[in-house]
Amino acid sequence: MDKRLLEILACPVCKGKVTYDKKHSELVCKFDRLAYPVRDTIPVMLEAEARELSSEELEAVREIS
Repeated sequence: MDKRLLEILACPVCKGKVTYDKKHSELVCKFDRLAYPVRDTIPVMLEAEARELSSEELEAVREIS
């Protein structure tokens, strides 16, 4: 994921920062506990496409960041 693009992108729900989870190819909003897919290197920043993160997944993402 391009670092410049990551700096620009924001969660569409809360407008907060997102982090890239390379293992799952997702952009993660830790505040809303949502993961947005990245398909063919294109972030899909739609709330309807996001999935909710479990507590375990959220903790794993926090350890990576």
